[in-house]
Amino acid sequence: MVIHKEQRVGVFVDVQNLYYSARHLYSSKVDFKAVLRDATNGRKLIRAFAYVIKADVKDEHNFFEALENMGYDVRAKDLQVFVGGHKKGDWDVGIAMDIVKLAPKLDAVVIVSGDGDYVPLVQHAQSVGCRVEGMAFGKSSSSMLKAAVDDFVDLDKSSKKYLIQKQKK
Repeated sequence: MVIHKEQRVGVFVDVQNLYYSARHLYSSKVDFKAVLRDATNGRKLIRAFAYVIKADVKDEHNFFEALENMGYDVRAKDLQVFVGGHKKGDWDVGIAMDIVKLAPKLDAVVIVSGDGDYVPLVQHAQSVGCRVEGMAFGKSSSSMLKAAVDDFVDLDKSSKKYLIQKQKK
């Protein structure tokens, strides 16, 4: 992967996608500070967004505040609860719109998600001249997304680096 330190980079983190992958695969939590550091890779960070779903759970506010302190612009929306108890919370369209709007101001777009729904978005960003990179846990990532991006960082390959180690009691 060729990295130029003068590249203007935008980082777009689908927090729920990473959270559930880390929980399912490793019974652990993501170190979002390490993700941001490696996503920028010494380049000029223009914007970093963390897209979260508000579910009124314990310590949620503290987590959102911690993301802001790491340098993320936190975008939050409420969890939708439908009749019958079905719940939905995703940011696919919001992430896509932010990338479409910011792509002309960026040299590199980093999508931190393994969601294959982003393939058309990747293709669009590439068509306007952006290098598009993906970061996610490879075991739970779409093979189509991995093939579409210019470079894919598989967090599984250095999972200890991207996971918060549990405190021993």
